Amino acid sequence: MKVESYEKVLDYLKKVRIPKNVKEIVRILLDKKAENVVVLKFKGIIDFTDYLIICHGNSTKQNQAMSDEIIKRMRKDFKQKPFSKEGEQLGEWILIDYIDFILHIFLKETREKYNLEKLWLDAKKYDFSID
Repeated sequence: MKVESYEKVLDYLKKVRIPKNVKEIVRILLDKKAENVVVLKFKGIIDFTDYLIICHGNSTKQNQAMSDEIIKRMRKDFKQKPFSKEGEQLGEWILIDYIDFILHIFLKETREKYNLEKLWLDAKKYDFSID
């Protein structure tokens, strides 16, 4: 990873208008080396959530570590507990639902198979990928 690319992504993260807790999740994911981090804004499009955060890791262990850190930090920093969570044991596709936003952590192959981004082409997309 190029340091300047990481810093550019963090600068972009500071400028975008998304909730602080969603920004913090993106930052944590980047620190944990998540790949192709994307946030989709659903406000005014659907009513089951406002934001969808999608990323992938390179192993089930990495995915589980990202999930654990997100849950720990959301509880500590924002006093938020997940409404539900699934897939943590296998780590291929972990879903963490906080009602206002939902996080999907995939393995690369699983992400490509389900391709959630293509389901929601009308949503505003924020791309936090590092070159």
